[in-house]
Amino acid sequence: MADKTETLMYKGHPLRRKDNLVYYGSMADKYIVMIQVMGSEKEGGLEVANKVHLQLQLTDPDLKSRDRVVKKSDLPDLFSAIDMGSIWLMRALAGK
Repeated sequence: MADKTETLMYKGHPLRRKDNLVYYGSMADKYIVMIQVMGSEKEGGLEVANKVHLQLQLTDPDLKSRDRVVKKSDLPDLFSAIDMGSIWLMRALAGK
């Protein structure tokens, strides 16, 4: 059993889940990726996401939530969203 203090990491950035939201990145950085599972279906006895909304957001707490969104996209599965989100985050943090 995993220790509760361990954080799941993907490509050097933390992944955190709360209900149907997955946050990728650190709030200490300028940007973070939010992945929202919009729909799912049963596949082989498991719930699998079939509609996912992806957003690259600024972490500035002084901005309104709609002003924080830098990029957004709708994708067909969670893997595509995490893959694209990691690219967006890497480029945004590098200043490109």
